[in-house]
Amino acid sequence: MKKEQVVNCQFSVWYPIFKKYTIKSLILPLPQNVIDYLLDDGTLVVAGSEHNTQQIHGNDWESNEEEDIQWSDDDTTTTVTAPEFPEFSSKVLEAINALGGNVFPKLNWSAPRDANWIALNNSLQCRCLSDIFLIFKSSDFITHDLTQPFRVCSDQDSPDPDIKYELVLRKWSELIPGGEFRCFVKENELIAISQRDYTQYYPHILKQEEQICQAIQEFYTLHIQYNFLDEDFVFDVYRDSLGRVWLIDLNPFGEVTDSLLFSWEELTTGEITRHQEGPAFRYATSDMTLQPSPCLSYRIPRDFVDLSTGEDAYKLIDFLKLTKSRQEDEEEEEDEEEAPQ
Repeated sequence: MKKEQVVNCQFSVWYPIFKKYTIKSLILPLPQNVIDYLLDDGTLVVAGSEHNTQQIHGNDWESNEEEDIQWSDDDTTTTVTAPEFPEFSSKVLEAINALGGNVFPKLNWSAPRDANWIALNNSLQCRCLSDIFLIFKSSDFITHDLTQPFRVCSDQDSPDPDIKYELVLRKWSELIPGGEFRCFVKENELIAISQRDYTQYYPHILKQEEQICQAIQEFYTLHIQYNFLDEDFVFDVYRDSLGRVWLIDLNPFGEVTDSLLFSWEELTTGEITRHQEGPAFRYATSDMTLQPSPCLSYRIPRDFVDLSTGEDAYKLIDFLKLTKSRQEDEEEEEDEEEAPQ
């Protein structure tokens, strides 16, 4: 895997090519002060970013003045000033509003799938900037994008390309995990397909194996093959209830990308296609073949393991404040819906 291949798999590079076959998305440049904030072990709450303090009117937004975050114990009172990004906040809110009010966020390459443990209802659905910051600052995947995107590339002697980091906001779509598949392409040939969520057994995949494989092959041949910048890459697709296939993401062909039910040795040596025609298709065939999710190791973060330092305690309190605020908003919405008209 070369550094150029990693660059070509950035969302802003492939999205214009395959825009018709994927989920509607908006891309925002990530200011340097926001990048610094995401990499800093400071507070999680952002002043003026709470959805319950914002009013969206078309492309405009207004927010009430946010008081400094305060908490106290018997001996001391501590005040932490939350960071503010007014211009960036405005652009994010406009984009979220344009995409229907709920989005799935990611950076140039990665989505914060390892941080859904901290999100309310274990969902990466975001409605405001603080939702995004909460899961981004809790994600090792996001940190990897920001600090070492070329770590496992083979051409380490060459200079790292200049990366312009971007926040990608994708229109929220309820995707059934059993409909997601990862596809591996080598020398422009589709060589392997893996069930994306291999931690679960989905009986419909076993029953529809031939139809699923055929639909993905046709989608690749018609829309993907020879249209991407590289001949080796990995792409994720979703097959909906009507049998239609949609492109979800593209990734580099290398160890930085999870090979799921295959090994990278199989994929790089051509072993899996040596004795068969067409791509190899692997999926869980019963409950006995299930494997643990690789994201389980991220569910107990360092921030909560050791609360002896001040910053760790602040993070926990900020998270609890955000959770309480969201719950209060949901209760108010329920009361409004139940109130007589």
